[in-house]
Amino acid sequence: MEAFTALVREQAADPELRLQHALDLAFRYLTRRDRTVLEMRRYLEGKRVEPCAIDAALARLEREDYLNDARFAGQFAEDKRLLEEWGADRIERRLLALGVPPAIVRGAVAERGRDGELEAARALLRRRFPALGDDPRERNRAYGVLVRKGYDHELAWDAIRAHGGRADE
Repeated sequence: MEAFTALVREQAADPELRLQHALDLAFRYLTRRDRTVLEMRRYLEGKRVEPCAIDAALARLEREDYLNDARFAGQFAEDKRLLEEWGADRIERRLLALGVPPAIVRGAVAERGRDGELEAARALLRRRFPALGDDPRERNRAYGVLVRKGYDHELAWDAIRAHGGRADE
């Protein structure tokens, strides 16, 4: 116990040791997946790392490209589009919640464009509703699936129309 107390006192007195401690924690946190700068800040704050050590660690991690919100946003958006069939609205909400700056989020979400978004929504409909007919309940169900996945309301109806169902309502 005495050795631990001495180590804590030494660490508190030496800013370089505080920085190294923050970096050690950060690298462990980065082993599972990429993180945003805000996620890392919150994690280090939760570990009770001193604010000056957090700032220094974040600056170093960004400078050495271990933390890069633009890269994170692009990869996140692509993964969610391909693996979970998310639409732009849902991706945008999640990236903002993860602390990615709005300008970066807009860039990551806009990569696919409206035509790409429409085609992705139609592909989802083809898979989930192969024979979507004129039944209003089935069309409303398809609409609900698209909206929950994060597709814009108007785009969802456009996709349903293009898929073969009437969306006059």
